[in-house]
Amino acid sequence: MSTPYKFIIINNNETLLLREIPVLSYDRYFEVADELLRKEGHHCVTCYAYMQSQGLKFICAIADDHAHQLKVFSYEMSSNSSRELPSLAASHSPMHIYEREIAENFGVIFTGHPWAKPVRYSWNRADRTNIINNYPFYRIDGGELHEVGVGPIHAGVIEPGHFRFLCNGETVLHLEIQHGWQHRGVEALFLSKAKLIQRTVLSESIAGDTAVGHSLAFVSLMESLGKITVPERLEKERTMALELERIAMHLGDLGNVNVGMAYQLASSVFGTLRTPVINYTQTWCGNRFGKGLNRVGGTYYPFNRELADKLNTLLDTVEKTAIPMADKLFSLPSFLMRSETIGSVTAEQMQLIGAVGMTARAAAVTRDIRQSHPFAAYKDHVIPTQTLEQGDVWARMMLRHLETQDAVRFVRDLSGHLNFESPLPRPTLEKDLTLTPDSICISLVEGWRGEICHSAITGSDGSVVHYKVKDPSFHNWFALALSLRDLEISDFPINNKSYNLSYCGFDL
Repeated sequence: MSTPYKFIIINNNETLLLREIPVLSYDRYFEVADELLRKEGHHCVTCYAYMQSQGLKFICAIADDHAHQLKVFSYEMSSNSSRELPSLAASHSPMHIYEREIAENFGVIFTGHPWAKPVRYSWNRADRTNIINNYPFYRIDGGELHEVGVGPIHAGVIEPGHFRFLCNGETVLHLEIQHGWQHRGVEALFLSKAKLIQRTVLSESIAGDTAVGHSLAFVSLMESLGKITVPERLEKERTMALELERIAMHLGDLGNVNVGMAYQLASSVFGTLRTPVINYTQTWCGNRFGKGLNRVGGTYYPFNRELADKLNTLLDTVEKTAIPMADKLFSLPSFLMRSETIGSVTAEQMQLIGAVGMTARAAAVTRDIRQSHPFAAYKDHVIPTQTLEQGDVWARMMLRHLETQDAVRFVRDLSGHLNFESPLPRPTLEKDLTLTPDSICISLVEGWRGEICHSAITGSDGSVVHYKVKDPSFHNWFALALSLRDLEISDFPINNKSYNLSYCGFDL
């Protein structure tokens, strides 16, 4: 079916009837994507395929960050058509990860793809003979070269991931990161677990340290599909929770990097500060990571004056402690020697891999959904976007410090403008939630790591027939690989900690 329209324009968290999305031939689909991706301020926020009765349907959403819009178009591959398609990644490298995922899940071959490797070995991948033990690692032959494998069992008893270093002596020529060990099937669970509470709890468990960010994307999406409008006060409280999550995780990371540098004072101070922040969240909703706080249509834990007073005390403590410690840290010659120019990634490299969030911003790439596609309270209240140019360990740590200060001021300002006299609704009951049939919604949230994207498609009866999740780590693991080139292998732990990417957020 041809259409005179190239794409349809929607906003973040806007529900769209599926029939309104232009269905293009693949040649036209390729041409439109190529045209949009060449424009300044455009990047792909999601691109995926799903099975429908007549075959495979592709959905592509490209963000226009300047106009605050999403441009959506599609392609339908019939069950008897060729499984080979020209690769967009050959000209637009950020598309590499989307095409690799589609290839792995559905057996589509993207001809000309520069790095056609498995992404995560999903439990329902198209080719079950394609197993993790025969992953096609990149190799260089040479008598002086050797390989070092680390994982998948992590020395820190965290999540599984395998790192393959190709070295010349102690110098890393290439690092390849292999995921695919967990097989949780998160996206499939959003379909099989049909109750609203099951899906809400699942959204909080995609990445445990981003429970607020992912659950906010989920509830916003459900509210849009269910035509539910939430009051301004609730939007502010959700935004406060998201920024408190950012503060807690940034402080924890500032402490954790200093563990790797053996600077005990900074690791203790920042680590100690993280604890009262997450403990405050527990005081608010009963869970240190904010689980239970975001619910469709309302809340069980409205913010109140007592919580506001405790919040101001907490934020005073964070400011009075973190700023002097950071001033000392960033002036220490020993710290500067281990962080400046270590693990540098350029702005060009960040753009080539499609990096998002603070990983991109630390290398002078301004990508912040809070500004480009505002949601919740960011629609009316602006928080600064900080960027640095160096793209090294120092920049990633300094950016955390700057964003923490901004978040403290922002949360304090929001809490001061809450109308406690305005009542908040209780969460919507499942029996009262009816989703718009034959529709799609895309929800973007700027989590503390960066761009989170959830997308849901409903069937003719309003049930969810496809659910797609993208954590910022989906793009950013490649940045860690690039930042190790020409460094000594001993620099890996500090580089890894300076990103603190999510294993489970990637390995859905």
